[in-house]
Amino acid sequence: MQSKKVDWIIYLVATTFFMETLDSTVITTALPQMASDFGVSPVDVGIGITAYLLTLATCIPISGWVADRFGSKKVFILAIVLFTFASILCGLSENLTFFTCARILQGVGGALMVPVGRAIVLQNTQKDGLIRAISLITWPGLVGPVVGPAIGGFLTTYATWHWIFFINIPIGIIGIIFSFILLEEKKEKIRKPFDIYGFLLTGVALSSIIYAIELTRHIKDSQLEILGFMVLGVISGCCSIKHMKKSPHPMIDLSLLKIPTFTTTLWAGLFFRIAIATVPFLIPLFLQIGLGMDPFKAGLIVLSIFLGNLAMKTVTTPLLNKYGFKLVMMVNGAMIIVTFLLSACINENMQIGLIVVILFCGGLTRSLQFTSINTLSLADIPKEKISSASSVSSTAMQLSMALGIAIGSLTLTLVSLMNSGNIETPSVSDFRLALVLIAIFPIIGMIILHKLDSNAGISIRKLN
Repeated sequence: MQSKKVDWIIYLVATTFFMETLDSTVITTALPQMASDFGVSPVDVGIGITAYLLTLATCIPISGWVADRFGSKKVFILAIVLFTFASILCGLSENLTFFTCARILQGVGGALMVPVGRAIVLQNTQKDGLIRAISLITWPGLVGPVVGPAIGGFLTTYATWHWIFFINIPIGIIGIIFSFILLEEKKEKIRKPFDIYGFLLTGVALSSIIYAIELTRHIKDSQLEILGFMVLGVISGCCSIKHMKKSPHPMIDLSLLKIPTFTTTLWAGLFFRIAIATVPFLIPLFLQIGLGMDPFKAGLIVLSIFLGNLAMKTVTTPLLNKYGFKLVMMVNGAMIIVTFLLSACINENMQIGLIVVILFCGGLTRSLQFTSINTLSLADIPKEKISSASSVSSTAMQLSMALGIAIGSLTLTLVSLMNSGNIETPSVSDFRLALVLIAIFPIIGMIILHKLDSNAGISIRKLN
């Protein structure tokens, strides 16, 4: 396939990824206005976020089988259609029940769109172009959570919350048209039967764990529920693994875990993503509640993380090609820890310019680590297992991002209770200590990465 066509496919998939990740956070700033229109409390509208996350967690694992069974092109186009149609329904919602159902449908579309899109890119990219391709399709996952609340706040303030969803319509239509033009149909010649037990057990496990994570935001009133759903999730997960080890056609191919680069980056990525996912949640609160900034000013400052993400894209591929994955990720992992500690130094007397520099550097490091982990995890995957590997890595990514937000919230709550007993208005010192504690997660990630061979990923590097 011609390189220009491959580039267009990468841009197409990256755009749909941005649409999906944007919708996971964009409604956070619109909750009060939506609640007013629906005649409920803002907390009640939060079910729209939860329903979306639970649907993603349940449906992502089956995306690989669906793509292999019906063809990646058909499934990807169907996913965009579902996501766009559901976006229209969300924007037309007049009550909470209708809105929640629309969000569930949107979650189904997103669950198919992301892993199948990633698989399409991998199927059409040569080994020596893998680093660049993953770099381009990684940025939506970094940018969406950062700019989502700002876009949602802007549209809610200057238009109505309905436009948060209507902006997906032109993006979806363009995505559908280009998918028909650019993509070629690919599906497995051997049709594997659907693993219904694996699907049910994995769905229960992931949805229970993510729901328990969501409940940690109200830990004072939901301790028994959190424990119950977490236990259910762990038991279901263990049963799912036991089943898939014995099944001749498991929904998730556990043989992927025998590939060192895939397994190591899967576990290391879990801890790095948890830490990185706390930043778009904690920093805006820190600037507003801790430092007393207005939402607009805080939003503009947080965008410096986004600028750091973009700036790193130009040098990621040369760095990985020259120095190798292990060295880059170890050094960059140390820099991530430093940026957390520097963020913990932010206080009322610090100049705005210095805060911007700290967050910009944080954006640089998170972009490089995400791209490195995502690329290396798929470097040694055989072509016939790409769909399955994409499903597993997408599931792990979704779980770690949900964990990150919950752990950020839980850490801040516990620190506030210990320091001042006031969880409604955490102090500057509460935020600072929370950021220091969260720096433990990338430390664990570095310990796991240390197991990597120094030549890991050499097959996809361009050595000069």
